[in-house]
Amino acid sequence: RVMRVGWICNTQPIKKQQQDVLGFLEANKIEFEEKDIAANEENRKWMRENVPEDSRPASGNPLPPRLFNDSRYLGDYEAFFEARENNAVYAFLGLTAPPGSKHGTFLASEGQLTQCNGCLNPVYF
Repeated sequence: RVMRVGWICNTQPIKKQQQDVLGFLEANKIEFEEKDIAANEENRKWMRENVPEDSRPASGNPLPPRLFNDSRYLGDYEAFFEARENNAVYAFLGLTAPPGSKHGTFLASEGQLTQCNGCLNPVYF
């Protein structure tokens, strides 16, 4: 299974968030493929079209990082960060955590725990 990763610009806050996500993927040996949305209009258009209306900014276009599992939207950097803080990143990504991982396979959502089984193809822009 492959995580696809895309970059957009050189602004410091976005770059730092992208590096944070990449660092987690690399440290946990989650395979990924980079997608350049700054230089590739098709990738940029796909990201913009696949971020749900309720997750878009009030004005302008959604900015990265945005995470997807195939075409299913997972969330933005804040959602990734919250999942990491709650030791639930693998569940957030739709992956099964490796045995002994502190990042678990459970994701708290409105007071309920949801177990994610199987390994899917998350995509990050």
